[in-house]
Amino acid sequence: MNVLTNKTNTYDAIVIGSGISGGWAAKELTEKGLQTLVLEAGELIVPERDYVEHVPTWDVKFRGMRDRQYMKVHQPMQQHIADEWNSKFFVDDLENPYTTPPDQPYLFLRGRHLGGRSVMWGRQSYRWSDLDFEANIKDGHGVDWPIRYKDIEPWYDYVEDFIGVSGQAEGLPQLPDGKFLPPMEMNCAEIAMRDVVAQKFPDRRLTIGRTAILTVPHRGRAACHYCGPCARGCITRSYFSSIHSTLPAAEATGKMTLRPYSVVQSLAFDRKTRRITGVRVIDAKTKETLEFHSKVVFLCASTLESARILMNSATPEFSTGLANSSGQLGRNLMDHIFHSGASGLMLGHEDRQQIGNRPNGIYMPRFRNVKDKHPDFVRGYGFQGGGGREDWGRGSEMSGFGVDFKHKLREPGPWRFSFGGFGECLPHPDNRMELNKDKLDAWGIPTLRISHKWRENELAIFKDATATAAEMLEAAGAKDITLSTTPSQPGESIHEMGSARMGRDPKTSVLNSWNQAHDIKNLFITDGSFMVSSACQNPSLTYMAMTARASDYAVRQLKQGDL
Repeated sequence: MNVLTNKTNTYDAIVIGSGISGGWAAKELTEKGLQTLVLEAGELIVPERDYVEHVPTWDVKFRGMRDRQYMKVHQPMQQHIADEWNSKFFVDDLENPYTTPPDQPYLFLRGRHLGGRSVMWGRQSYRWSDLDFEANIKDGHGVDWPIRYKDIEPWYDYVEDFIGVSGQAEGLPQLPDGKFLPPMEMNCAEIAMRDVVAQKFPDRRLTIGRTAILTVPHRGRAACHYCGPCARGCITRSYFSSIHSTLPAAEATGKMTLRPYSVVQSLAFDRKTRRITGVRVIDAKTKETLEFHSKVVFLCASTLESARILMNSATPEFSTGLANSSGQLGRNLMDHIFHSGASGLMLGHEDRQQIGNRPNGIYMPRFRNVKDKHPDFVRGYGFQGGGGREDWGRGSEMSGFGVDFKHKLREPGPWRFSFGGFGECLPHPDNRMELNKDKLDAWGIPTLRISHKWRENELAIFKDATATAAEMLEAAGAKDITLSTTPSQPGESIHEMGSARMGRDPKTSVLNSWNQAHDIKNLFITDGSFMVSSACQNPSLTYMAMTARASDYAVRQLKQGDL
């Protein structure tokens, strides 16, 4: 790629961040003719050098047990999800600190490299419906979304056609169907559970997960070969990431300049023209301070980092953060509550074996508060999970020793089925982030203090999800049913949203319906910051569709001379 190493310049557009939304902004803006600078805070990722999904356990130094001393010091937060293979894709917590109130722990799990979290994401891709876009106005939590499904539907089509999403059409109003590649197959335990659910719970539907992984060759990328550990990379580029898809498309235009090691410190604002005039950058390696200029800026640094950049860009007019005349910047932080659900043994089918390592599970769309009103909570939850045979690892909980014991473990164990709930989090102004000027990161930039806790509605959703998971397992004849009783920490599902919400009224929202700042016309924010509610579906597909939509609008405004 065209990598700029040390040169200040002026561009048509600057995109801050190269992850899921940043990659889409880069693709759309360059394809529409804009000379675009992409600023990435971290290093480049070269798949042929950095991907490790095919490295066996015996070829890593600690045989998969991780360098626990290093992670204890440098990645005490990231080790919740990073393993020995992919820990390099997660930040050093010493260099990137944050704080929380003692009684409100928050897991800020993230990468800082080309592609961002699109390298390690879960790839589950679901559309929202008007059940989600109309929720706030109907039950009174948060502000009304300024868009409806019809506004984003063509952009869902556009994004799905480009990235490739495999899935099964179900015809459900609460989970609109998309432009799917062939679905992955369910295994025998999942088919058995699907049939039981259809028979005994007519308001529920069990389907295969909709995932941004190719089941057939698509736009020059190969179909998945089911090796499994996608969070370590994908040398065949079978799952969507900005490295595999959008950034190469932007590069092909010849109009993208990519600058790694570019830590954005703040944005420069001209109060006379009411525009962003520059992006101040600290070179991550040399600590040199630089400034870049453009007609339009797309802020795609992630929900928390984008708000942090705006807070660090405060001016006398915007004393609590740039574009914050509403006072909503940093507020209404949301994440999905999960770790609810249950699992159990599905006896039978011992003559059936699994082949390969399918990187996908089942999905059960929301069924609470779709038609009937639940007495204990508003909104709802969806289930992810699946069936599979236990492997040799079950030996750690079995008695036995010697040759016979080892031979016994060579055979797969019984089938087990698990439901894991992802519940909606309501927007709440006190779930927020603030600037911590007393604690700086490795580049001297003030860090974040994050306050977030589950409230009554989220905890009621959690409780109900565990109960309904258990009742479905019991109905299917499962044995040894185990309930999940401890909620996830806020941040743990890595679906952080909010902090610069959209809205119809500039007095109560940061962005308008086009992801454009109410206060500053040439500033667009298209990562999770703009979200007005969280629904219960994985949000990345919506980020992509909204980024493509906002990019199209911004270019049209530029051509009309309105930016």
